[in-house]
Amino acid sequence: MTVTTLLLPVVLAASACTGPDGPTAQDAADDLAAGLASGDLGGVVLVTDTGADPQTHLTEVTEPLRAAAERAGRAPTVAVSQVTVDEDAEPRTAEVSLAWSWPLTAQDAWEYSTTTSLEQVEPPDGSDAGPSWEVRWEPELVAPDLRAGERLDVDTVAPDRGDVLDVHDEPLVTERDVWRIGIDKTFGTADTWDAQARRLAMVVGLDLDDYAARVEAAGDKAFVEAITIRQKNPGVNFTAEDARSLDGVNVVADTLELAPTSTFAREVLGRSGPATAEIIEASDGAVATGDVVGLSGLQAAYDEALRGAPGLVVQRVPSEQDADAGEEPTELFRVEPVDGADIATSFDPELQERAEKVLADVEPASAIVAIRPSTGDVLAAASGPGSEGWSTATLGQYAPGSTFKVVDALALLRSGTTPQDTVQCPETLTVDGRTYENVPGYPSSATGKVPLATAFAHSCNTAFIGAMADVDPQDVASAAADLGLVPGPDTGVASFGGDVPTDLDGKTARAEAAIGQGTVLASPLGMATVAASVAAGERVEPRLVREVVGGAPDAAAAPSASPSGSPSASAEAEAEDTTPQGTPAGLTAKEAATLLDLMSGVVSEGSASALADVPGVVGAKTGTAQYGDGSRQHVWMLAVADDLAVAVFVEDGEYGSTTAGPLMGRFLAGS
Repeated sequence: MTVTTLLLPVVLAASACTGPDGPTAQDAADDLAAGLASGDLGGVVLVTDTGADPQTHLTEVTEPLRAAAERAGRAPTVAVSQVTVDEDAEPRTAEVSLAWSWPLTAQDAWEYSTTTSLEQVEPPDGSDAGPSWEVRWEPELVAPDLRAGERLDVDTVAPDRGDVLDVHDEPLVTERDVWRIGIDKTFGTADTWDAQARRLAMVVGLDLDDYAARVEAAGDKAFVEAITIRQKNPGVNFTAEDARSLDGVNVVADTLELAPTSTFAREVLGRSGPATAEIIEASDGAVATGDVVGLSGLQAAYDEALRGAPGLVVQRVPSEQDADAGEEPTELFRVEPVDGADIATSFDPELQERAEKVLADVEPASAIVAIRPSTGDVLAAASGPGSEGWSTATLGQYAPGSTFKVVDALALLRSGTTPQDTVQCPETLTVDGRTYENVPGYPSSATGKVPLATAFAHSCNTAFIGAMADVDPQDVASAAADLGLVPGPDTGVASFGGDVPTDLDGKTARAEAAIGQGTVLASPLGMATVAASVAAGERVEPRLVREVVGGAPDAAAAPSASPSGSPSASAEAEAEDTTPQGTPAGLTAKEAATLLDLMSGVVSEGSASALADVPGVVGAKTGTAQYGDGSRQHVWMLAVADDLAVAVFVEDGEYGSTTAGPLMGRFLAGS
């Protein structure tokens, strides 16, 4: 017996032209490989012992694989790896080995080999054509050990979503146990559903009519969720057992990605949940129905890193008859998922919860930001309930009032003025027809000719307006930048620091800027950064995200998108273009020490004397900024205590000393 073996490179070859003896076995094998790769067997002569149509079988079996390859942006290949012809057989036969490659992800392909046989067929009598080759079709030609009635399936293997960590690298946002509570319509009948829904709505605090309508509209076997509560510290006035005792109610155990409490830094951390249709459409196939994604805040900005990279598994699914007999699917190929990265933040749970507790009863928008000067870590960034979901702490833009005098003081020091130099502090000062006054109750003993340190301690508006009149606005902006007060601090999340304009038109504009009003803007984060820079002796770069830990190698380690409500990309780019760069030398340790001495005087003899008995406090500054028609005030207080710099802000209050001051005292005292 003569056997001819043709070894070919593993590439997809085109069919060769046929000669007078007809196509070769190689030609037939090439046509088969091309048809299998394209999914079109129209040019291949096939014979089969099964009742299934080969084209239909190929299409149905490989459809999940082709869909995965399309998502991966790559095409499958089938190559002829070997053709062995039996020259002595009557008729001649050949064995063909095929090398398959299904690219199922951008990096991973399922590769395997199958074999089939060819048989040479003589032309009909009287035909001038040469002999041809027929391909024997069997299910295992498509995939190893595939049997009639079986199919292939491609399933996604979900990764574990990454956690959001606190400053101690302990989980902040992580999978926590919850109860899903709702009406299970299989527990009742059509004539009981309405009453059951209304009783549950009354217990959990929903609108009775709305929830009853939702239950009515759902299918007869639906579970209609009313509320989801935490299993630990649910924060509601009923228990899961209370709900479970009601007729028609089902209480289902589940898990959700949650922060320690429902309010914990939610304006910054945001939330996660099932992907919306809009997110799925915009993801270009990366997100599917049912996936958990970040919906707002940090969790949305870092969603690509948090969600990781899904894996997949290819299975051979038994026929319906075999499945009924108990046969399980067989795994043929697997790509392991890459779990999501952890996002290490700077939040200190104790300080964040303390700040939220202090602000819990403050009705106007409010914020407390606490920074560790030695590292720049933002340990707390709390926005009160009056902020209504907006991150006043990190995105608020308000006139900083007299807290801005810390910046003024640095500019004055650089102009040659010392804390001991005398400045004029009249009771009133008129600039271009507008009269400026000091805060009501300003001590008369601190008026007239006083040292700059005294004017700073008692926050003399008229003294700073007069002293700053000859200071170049660019020097003020540079001083602000050296203290870290810039429009877009690189905190790791969308943030606003401050805006100190240099194009001040007229003496009135300069006067207002000198007392932190007019067009000067700052956030609580920005002013806390100013205090932190003073405490650190150098410019502090605040950070809310410390690092991205682990995750898929190609996942974005930086925010992928601004969370809802944050500055637009164009606005951020504009802010970067106009950000003051500060002076070449930056804030020096000597300058910072002088500023801290000035802030110390505010505590020992000035407007923050209420903090004198708070342990660890070494400096402070109060601020009040009129807004609107001038009858209402934004109120501020800055303080430095040990390795902590804090800003307290209330959108609508009396004075910095009387409204913000007590809140600062409670926060620093830990009450």
